[in-house]
Amino acid sequence: METKSAYIHIPFCVRICTYCDFNKYFIHNQPVDEYLDCLIKEFHQPIKKELNTMFVGGGTPTALSTPQLEKLLQGIADNFDIRNEYTFEANPDELTDEKIRLLKDYGVNRLSMGVQTFDESLLKVLGRTHKTEDIYQAVNLANKFNINSISLDLMYHLPNQTLNQFEESLDIALSMDINHISSYGLILEPKTQFYNLYRKGKLKLPNEDLGEDMYELLLDKIHASNLHQYEISNFSQQGHESEHNKVYWKNEYYYGFGAGASGYTNGVRYTNVNPVNHYIKKIRNNETPILQQTEPNIKEQMEEQMFLGLRMNQGVSKALFAQRFGKKIEDIYPNELLELSKNNLIKNERDFVKLTERGKVIGNEVFEAFLID
Repeated sequence: METKSAYIHIPFCVRICTYCDFNKYFIHNQPVDEYLDCLIKEFHQPIKKELNTMFVGGGTPTALSTPQLEKLLQGIADNFDIRNEYTFEANPDELTDEKIRLLKDYGVNRLSMGVQTFDESLLKVLGRTHKTEDIYQAVNLANKFNINSISLDLMYHLPNQTLNQFEESLDIALSMDINHISSYGLILEPKTQFYNLYRKGKLKLPNEDLGEDMYELLLDKIHASNLHQYEISNFSQQGHESEHNKVYWKNEYYYGFGAGASGYTNGVRYTNVNPVNHYIKKIRNNETPILQQTEPNIKEQMEEQMFLGLRMNQGVSKALFAQRFGKKIEDIYPNELLELSKNNLIKNERDFVKLTERGKVIGNEVFEAFLID
């Protein structure tokens, strides 16, 4: 299996959101230019340079100044030939004419905007820097510069969020000139502000039933729109699915560059060192920035193939599973397939194993069934 994708991590933000547990740092007084120099140096490896997809995430890549953004884009252009999908994550209030023009000029053809909600009060709770009007302006700018695909992230199951509030945000998003929506329920992650408040009893989340109601509302709204569901939390117009994220769900190889970035190539999963200063030191000393690497055994690879592949509407290909592991899914998971089918959580079809509509709502319970002790 060839490695045809890459992820680049920009760990800087203008503000740290209350719910985020990604490797990120408040950009003020950070050695951003030195970090970019080291990142570009990390690209200089004897690896495959022709890629199908590139995803630049964070943190927030658009937190970079215009000159810094150009330095990054030029460094990528000098080292890689991106043939299909080239995505940048963005905050709506950071997308200026100048920055979008730069992205467009360097071949970026997909923007993934961290919108989260159109409700001003919830934006404040989440610690977001943008306002609703910034979202409209950013989408208009992206369309003005003919960015091929525009995706919005929306969150649900937020503190004190009602079903009506989520429905309003969803309706606004679906009315806009965009091509893709990613929508996730809030998960309380350790080391986040939300998690600490929750432990102190200062944060109240909607109950689980309301979270399920929100997800079912999401599916109903999507089915009635011009978007189609292709993964548990992802919805797109035809031709605008996230090809890069499908690499993850298909359990394929990808490079990871930058502080805290993860990659998977040649059968090895690896993660780079987290702190920016540690990453810079490693690169300056001509050392590998890899903190840890593991080689999943066959059992672990099979589990990954199941719980990642089941996230997609297409499901897990039985032929691909047999080709990759030399065994049939039915031989490895006979009881799990029988039990989950009986409970109407999966469809065990001739060519694919996939989630039912009910299975999508409680997907984590289905995935856990394939983690063999």
